[in-house]
Amino acid sequence: MSLPKFNNLISLSNNEIAEQIVKAENEIFNLRFKKATRQTFKPHEIKKSKRILAQLKTLLSMRIEESENNEETVINQLIPN
Repeated sequence: MSLPKFNNLISLSNNEIAEQIVKAENEIFNLRFKKATRQTFKPHEIKKSKRILAQLKTLLSMRIEESENNEETVINQLIPN
């Protein structure tokens, strides 16, 4: 299974991104647990999950930063210096 494209993640809502973050964190935990208990697992799955998690967190932080910037511009327009 290939990694999802970042463009595909952009179409997700903030709630869906949060759900995907939790899912990715749980998957990483389970894979690390399998590694520690010497169960069979695919090592590349850890890297894949970490990358997906980083993409999701990056997208969410970009959206939060964008919304904060929008709020600041609205406030600056309403309250002249």
